[in-house]
Amino acid sequence: MREAVEEAKNGLLEGEVPIGAVLIDNSNRIVAKNHNRCISLNDPTAHAEILVIRQAAMLIKNYRLNSLTMFVTLEPCPMCMGAIINARLRMLIFGVFDQKAGAAGSLYNLANDKRLNHQVKVISGIMEKECKELLQEFFKGRR
Repeated sequence: MREAVEEAKNGLLEGEVPIGAVLIDNSNRIVAKNHNRCISLNDPTAHAEILVIRQAAMLIKNYRLNSLTMFVTLEPCPMCMGAIINARLRMLIFGVFDQKAGAAGSLYNLANDKRLNHQVKVISGIMEKECKELLQEFFKGRR
């Protein structure tokens, strides 16, 4: 999660919403890491989670990433949870819940929806304070 927080800080420095994501393999090696780039790429889908899934899939040369675990600073939105489920990620670990758009337990719980063809194990609250402070700093500066 420390690497995801560092990615979020990089995003903050670039004027992006400070959300960072990292994918690791079963040996705890980093496969991909990135931060939100929606503003710089003029792309509403350039969330950190989507970017690392794309990077890992290209590197592994497979759209199934079932041996990977994602660390992300903010609970994923429905779009990102859809990508996480479609990629068949093994596990999702995030820092802070997103009460406005979260899809891994707060607003929605897509990770454990038995109607979908894959469920993702979720762990929340890791480095919650640090993740929350980054977001608060960003939005405080916007007001």
